[in-house]
Amino acid sequence: MNIHIFQNQQELNEAGAGIITSLVQMQPKAVLGLATGGTPVGIYEELVKAYEKGRVSFKSVTTFNLDEYVGLPEDHPESYHAYMKHHLFSQIDLPMEQAHIPNGNAPDSNAECKRYNQELEKVKQIDLQILGLGHNGHIGFNEPDHSLISGTHRVELKPETREANARFFSSIDEVPTHALTMGVGTILKAKTILLIVRGTDKAKIVHRALTGPITTEIPATLLQTHPHLVVLLDAEAGRYFE
Repeated sequence: MNIHIFQNQQELNEAGAGIITSLVQMQPKAVLGLATGGTPVGIYEELVKAYEKGRVSFKSVTTFNLDEYVGLPEDHPESYHAYMKHHLFSQIDLPMEQAHIPNGNAPDSNAECKRYNQELEKVKQIDLQILGLGHNGHIGFNEPDHSLISGTHRVELKPETREANARFFSSIDEVPTHALTMGVGTILKAKTILLIVRGTDKAKIVHRALTGPITTEIPATLLQTHPHLVVLLDAEAGRYFE
């Protein structure tokens, strides 16, 4: 586990984008696992800058997103399809047939999860998986539970998760109650995991996740078992590590 703490957001963004850019430069056909939410936005902005400067091309890259809300139209501004298009896909040369996101509007969620797992099996392993961290320790949308599911599955979102995401919607009533998420088994199979955490409100949970007992009640603690975990924290999130 390599933990890096940055004094400002720009340094963190540049470091995160640098890790991804270096991988793609060395391995043009890299498979990237992508996250959404507020955490990776600055890193995606830096990736776009690197592409625009001709430093990196994504034309041979394959991507898999962690999750998607159930029942939210793809063109809804808070769907993860719309998020990825806005923040990254529309600004780089990644062919859209190489970008994979779970279909939260599939008529049969179980069948969609099976299909997504099959797509993941075709690439065998994600080279680099980007993760954020939920306030309750969830990764992807793998919520705390007595046991966790290895593959892609439908999950009911915890009230605290919906409350945290309500800031992106007009009200909490608009926040979907379910999502499709990549499972912890798939996440942990990635060659490298890049965990990015920002803010004072995440300081305690990230410290607990990386130093406390491993438990499915805090899914992020399972990251301690990964052989190549890189953690990028801003000064606020990393205050208990100093």
